[in-house]
Amino acid sequence: MIRLARCSKRDWLEHVYRVLGIINNQVGSLRKRQVIASYRMGLRKGAYWGMRTDILDYNLPTAMNCPLSKTMILAGTATRLKELDSTLQERIINWGYAVCDAAIRAHVVPTAPPPAGFPYPAAGLG
Repeated sequence: MIRLARCSKRDWLEHVYRVLGIINNQVGSLRKRQVIASYRMGLRKGAYWGMRTDILDYNLPTAMNCPLSKTMILAGTATRLKELDSTLQERIINWGYAVCDAAIRAHVVPTAPPPAGFPYPAAGLG
């Protein structure tokens, strides 16, 4: 005979929340793998980049200087509805600008000129 442990209502709700989070993560990962595979197979033309991307993975000699140690700190910024500090927001924008540029020039428009600099040069990446 199998005995099931009794759980409070709160435990069940937390468990359901966790399961839904895992399902959402798996769906997102699958979509990411599918779109990258479609680029590699030549079915689509495009590029993928994300907050946790290492800019050196694009093998683009003219990519903007974005040390992984600094970009990982930015990638660790919690998602929330609260307003971000303006300097942190500018650093995240700079990182997004740089990684987008590297991805597009490496995979879509290799003849595009490199950018002159970050949109918020005073903020840098941190």
